[in-house]
Amino acid sequence: MEKTLRQQPANCIKVVLFGPESTGKTTLSRQLARHYNSVWVPEYAREYLQNKWNNERKTCEPKDLLPIAYGQMRLENELSQKTESVLICDTDLLETKVYSEAYYLGTCDPILETHALENSYDLYFLTYIDTPWEKDDLRDKPNEREQMFKAFENALITYNRPYVLLKGNKKERLEIAVKHIDNLLKKTT
Repeated sequence: MEKTLRQQPANCIKVVLFGPESTGKTTLSRQLARHYNSVWVPEYAREYLQNKWNNERKTCEPKDLLPIAYGQMRLENELSQKTESVLICDTDLLETKVYSEAYYLGTCDPILETHALENSYDLYFLTYIDTPWEKDDLRDKPNEREQMFKAFENALITYNRPYVLLKGNKKERLEIAVKHIDNLLKKTT
């Protein structure tokens, strides 16, 4: 398959779980996909970087960002063809751009940045930092959660992305997300 960072046309609503590490994005992605009997796009970076850690004991480097972006879009484009209702994306290229700027002195590969800004979604769910931080091999900013949250929120504001802030426990977040997705689905029928 051709490597591309561009979204392919799809007949579904696309929503993105967006925010700092360890804020419940994957848990909520799975819950929403189950609720809508649909599919969710996992975070490709997690698998890619876990393999890198397991095999080389190295963390993310700038040279990893484009392969991660290509892998993410390959997954999204494949899975968007498997639903006509809602596609739940555990992340997107804009999130990769935010991480790039946070970790690599405000820089982002121009190719990644171009597609992060071109690709579009119907709604973002910005996950707040009121969930407990859970340590794993890849997470490394437990003391910078507020700063990272602000970086994610600023990106949504700067690039005029439609978003809803999700706070509270798992049940509350799911209820809020479902309400907003249901409203989007009503508009398309």
